[in-house]
Amino acid sequence: MSQPYEPNSQNAPRNGLILLQALILFLFCVFSLRLWYLQVHNGEYFSEKARENRLRQEPLYAPRGLLFDRDGALLAENEPAYALGLVREDCASIENTLLKVSEWTGEPLEKLQDIYKLGRRKVKSFEPIILVSDLSFKELARIEAGSLRWPGLEIIVRPRRTYKYGKLLAHVQGYVAEASEEELEQDHGLLLGDTVGKQGLELVLEKRLRGVKGRRQLEVDATGRALNEVILESPKAGEDVRLSIDLDIQRLARTQLEGKAGAVVVMDPDTGQILAFVSSPSYDSNAFTAGLTKEQWSALRDDPMHPLPNRVIQSVYPPGSVFKLVVAGCALANGVDPAEKFYCPGFLKFGRRVFNCWKRGGHGWVDMRRGLVESCDVYFYKIGDRLGVDLISDFAEKCGFNKPTGVDLPHEKSGLIPSKGWKLKRYGQRWQGGENLNLAIGQGYTLVSPLQAARFIAALDNGGVLYKPLLLADDKPEIQGRLPLTPEQIDFLRQSMVDTVSIQGGTARRLFKRGATIGAKTGTAQVVKLMDKFEHAKTEEIPYKFRDHAWMASFGEKDGQRYVVVCMVEHGGHGGSGAGPVVRAVYDYLFGDYVKSGKGRIGGMERHVAR
Repeated sequence: MSQPYEPNSQNAPRNGLILLQALILFLFCVFSLRLWYLQVHNGEYFSEKARENRLRQEPLYAPRGLLFDRDGALLAENEPAYALGLVREDCASIENTLLKVSEWTGEPLEKLQDIYKLGRRKVKSFEPIILVSDLSFKELARIEAGSLRWPGLEIIVRPRRTYKYGKLLAHVQGYVAEASEEELEQDHGLLLGDTVGKQGLELVLEKRLRGVKGRRQLEVDATGRALNEVILESPKAGEDVRLSIDLDIQRLARTQLEGKAGAVVVMDPDTGQILAFVSSPSYDSNAFTAGLTKEQWSALRDDPMHPLPNRVIQSVYPPGSVFKLVVAGCALANGVDPAEKFYCPGFLKFGRRVFNCWKRGGHGWVDMRRGLVESCDVYFYKIGDRLGVDLISDFAEKCGFNKPTGVDLPHEKSGLIPSKGWKLKRYGQRWQGGENLNLAIGQGYTLVSPLQAARFIAALDNGGVLYKPLLLADDKPEIQGRLPLTPEQIDFLRQSMVDTVSIQGGTARRLFKRGATIGAKTGTAQVVKLMDKFEHAKTEEIPYKFRDHAWMASFGEKDGQRYVVVCMVEHGGHGGSGAGPVVRAVYDYLFGDYVKSGKGRIGGMERHVAR
């Protein structure tokens, strides 16, 4: 039988309660002791460690705007590149760290020390100083493997400019390189190690292409390792730019100048847009982006063909007989009757000097049209003597010479159209009558650039409008002036150029093409007065440096599409034979029957339908 339950008769196990209380007291003591140890005994140490787990702000690099040709072909892009930065306040020993970086990368220690000294003045202690801007994969792997033992070093990923056609467009695109100390001082938006445009459109369009950096906030530990990241401001990419250059025409013209020094310009005469802009020889823009060694720079600087100058706008040359178009225009504007004839026996005596015509037997009786078509020197000697230097100089300036064209490229030269006042100021000498004769055939002091010649020919072709040469496809046409000629006078000069190509005796007959209207003017510009033994020698028999420069300035039209093509070949000999084949090849391409597509490629080059 069960017993009734009596609560008062049951007692709690006293020993178990005491044990539980003792355990609680023990745990309390342990936690108290641990808290004392952390807060009091090691409080200063952990306080310092906590301070070292701090927030840091760093820039986010913006990709540079892309460059495209007129049809959307990519010309310049950005690839990821790896730079090595040094955060001063995380670095235990600056001297040893720089020594280690020199060992890893092969960079001279003195160079790294100079970079550090510059960065110490310009970069905050918690921001990275870029020591090496472009690490190879091998260097990157070596640094990553040893970075834990060298706190303060940081791998930074940045966009690097890459040019798909480095040599083909070097003088148009230019290149970027690391900003100099002077550029850093002038532009506070730049940081040490940033790259900026140095030449070409990269320099002129720097503000548009650069973009805007972003910012990120990092929580880092005592060794500088990131524990957390917050994007405060996203970077804004630079503006993409479409050039007026047609990549296929550019490549064709460049190929035609292979192995020669010279320039080719292909322009739309109705807008001023430049379709091809070739300066030969060229250089690889990517070499400057990656950073030239002393040996590479010396090779470029000392190259006898001089690849660095932009011959389209920075080199100026005597225009030779191309300038006869300007002199003929001046004569028409000053009332000279184009039907008036002068007799050419092959030379002209002026005082005690004899000025020869290029044709030894002479041209006989010559009017202005025949003087242009057959490029008679004697005819223009007499016209130049009648007009005088100041009339010709003033007219030439109104035609756009003696000043830059305004194309969006740096360091353009203005050329030279002499005058009486210029010579007196420059040499302290009076102008001589015989110098009018040299001026009239584009010799003497006269200097023009290939782009100036192209703009003038474009104005003759479009009815007299001088357009600013444009390199950007989206730029609107900009009128800079007008030729000081009547429509009838412009048409006379234009038709004379067509006759130079289309009739027998014309000096540009090699450009004749059925189904197309092409007009041209050749030019043979004497570099030096030849010694007697070379006076009648063939071009290939004359030493290269003594040979004449060869010019061909032209316009062409087919199926309503119009182009201006100007070529200048340094020491190319005669204009027709030296520059003519280049211009002919360009027109063969422009007026060809092959569609511009991935099909029908000939010799690695697609043919281009006139647009």
